[in-house]
Amino acid sequence: MTIINHDNAGLCRDCGTGVAQNTHQCPKCRSYRLLYHEELHALSIAHIDCDAFFATVEKRDNPELADKPVIIGGGTRGVVAAACYNARVYGIHSAMPMFKALKACPHAVVIRGNHQKYSREGTRVKNIMREYTPLVQSLSIDEAFLDLTGTERLHNGSPASTLVEMQKRITTEVGITVSVGLSYNKFLAKTASDLDKPNGFALIGKAEAQDFLKDKPVDFIFGVGPAFARTLNRAGILTIADVRKRSDKDMMTQFGEGGLRLAKLARAEDSRPVDTQSIRKSISTEITFNTDISNQEELTDKLWQVCEKTSQRAKAKDMAGYVVTLKLKTHYFKSLSRRRTLADPVQLADILFHTTLPLLQAEITGPKKGQKFRLIGVGISNLCPPTGDAADLLDPSAQKRRKAERASDKAREKFGADAVMTGRTLRRKVKPPATKPTKPPQP
Repeated sequence: MTIINHDNAGLCRDCGTGVAQNTHQCPKCRSYRLLYHEELHALSIAHIDCDAFFATVEKRDNPELADKPVIIGGGTRGVVAAACYNARVYGIHSAMPMFKALKACPHAVVIRGNHQKYSREGTRVKNIMREYTPLVQSLSIDEAFLDLTGTERLHNGSPASTLVEMQKRITTEVGITVSVGLSYNKFLAKTASDLDKPNGFALIGKAEAQDFLKDKPVDFIFGVGPAFARTLNRAGILTIADVRKRSDKDMMTQFGEGGLRLAKLARAEDSRPVDTQSIRKSISTEITFNTDISNQEELTDKLWQVCEKTSQRAKAKDMAGYVVTLKLKTHYFKSLSRRRTLADPVQLADILFHTTLPLLQAEITGPKKGQKFRLIGVGISNLCPPTGDAADLLDPSAQKRRKAERASDKAREKFGADAVMTGRTLRRKVKPPATKPTKPPQP
């Protein structure tokens, strides 16, 4: 329903040329990829989503992977971070356990991924967007909302024609494809971007929004997860049309703020602006072990590893956080989360480690002593700019360790990441030499 041939002007998706009504082929480039919609030149809120971003970047850098199913993830115990469209044919999707993904597609090419590279390429895409409008709200490394209202004179064309040009530039300059959703609010723009993938361009206008949504199940709306959907279903609310039968007051009373939000989105109402000052809520790192671990010393080493990585990310973003969270997942896949709120914001690995270590020890030596874990993670939230490293009166050596960490950071900046390593880090990197078998003594 998103690209319908009405009796109105359209656009060529390949060259951006305006085409007359009822035209079937672009008169300039002879392309058949023409875009028609009765509100084509009236809509200005867009959502742009990079197609299978991590996997697409890897395929761009290695043409031999072009037609192969590619999974970005780590080890058989980890989860899928991204999957290309060839892999998705086999039912593979992000957050799927790797062992299930490899069972569904044993011949898939698995790549551990390079977050630094993906971040760099994501920034290139966002920089192209900002050349067309300053109103870019980044949602993640590979997607963003754009408000192109009032840019017609600047770009000599409607927002739709500007987006066609932008989409082509991203493909040409970055070497990946993106899908565009265009509408009159953020909810519908994001909805539209999922309708025509990959390398798609879909629109939802005001005149069609209500009819488009009415027959969709309630979990079609972004933010309605499986648990909330089951709650709604038990109350007899199966479709978006069922939501509209309830008043805002009823939805609010029965389902709280989530119910009121759902009632408004069911009517295609979303007044949220494109917010360029959206705030990051947390910084975290987690790792999944190759084999389940119950040994306290091994778990403590893994704890230091995630504390160090989270600290590095916080320092790179010049952020600190008041709330420290330890995340664990048992070998039965049960997730545990333990938090501590500190008087001063934390950024250093040393503070993260000594804050979370007692929480970890409580789980190791608690009622379920001896249980095994498959994942550990550490994060900070309630973020703010760093305010300095607070002293710890109960730990006289803490200030010395923190000064040493800051000095180590400066050395790494100057001489490289491996210029300074702690004992725990060295223990991870350096394996003990193999012992040679000795000959038995001669008689």
